[in-house]
Amino acid sequence: MSEINLNRSDLLVCGLSAADYHLQIAGENAYILYLTTQQISPGAALHIQTAMQLLQPLVGTVLVELLPSYASLLITFNPLQQSHLTLRPQLVKALAKPAAKLATSTAKCVELPVWYSEQDDLDLVRVAKATGLSVAEVIALHSQCSYQVYAIGFAPGFAYLGELPAALALPRLSTPRAKVPAGAVAIADRQTAVYPAASPGGWHLLGLCPVPMFNAKQQPAMPVAVGDQVNFVPITARDYSLLGGLV
Repeated sequence: MSEINLNRSDLLVCGLSAADYHLQIAGENAYILYLTTQQISPGAALHIQTAMQLLQPLVGTVLVELLPSYASLLITFNPLQQSHLTLRPQLVKALAKPAAKLATSTAKCVELPVWYSEQDDLDLVRVAKATGLSVAEVIALHSQCSYQVYAIGFAPGFAYLGELPAALALPRLSTPRAKVPAGAVAIADRQTAVYPAASPGGWHLLGLCPVPMFNAKQQPAMPVAVGDQVNFVPITARDYSLLGGLV
């Protein structure tokens, strides 16, 4: 795995206007900020990152946590200290402020090695047949893209990456697997991801990544964060084994 810092010092970001989003109550201790445009795109991701930057100073005092997704942001607070009525104007005020440059952004480009395997328990060959591509073309398409980390969820360390090339877009499996191996590199719709641990899953499996995607004993616990860019680098079965991958 390698990392390259992304220089965003030239990106000036304005605050969010009332037309950019709406706030919806999500339980007794939360709001969800929804972007007006729900389309998944780098622009939407930048708006969510801007919202996080503007609200971050309130975390630890007014807010408890910010949890980003593709085009939304979950905002949690302590209901013993705030109410929806008192918090809403504070959020609107914070979001309207001009955002600083993203020069302090920790966004980076992360390269993740992948053994694209034709093993029967993976789906590489089946994906090739379903898309009308050769196995080599599937590997080339998947590995030649740069993917943005849009959100982290489902399980600790599960990063939702997009967008997958349209030629590889397939619906999720009609019957999910009872167990997907840790490190499985998978695709579904226009998304791709690496399963951080063995778990049930309904995505199509293209290969295996030897890099642990979550380790609670390390800081940071994940090799990627929301806003990062990810590139998959094809490796051989031998390289996968040498890098600590388990078959």
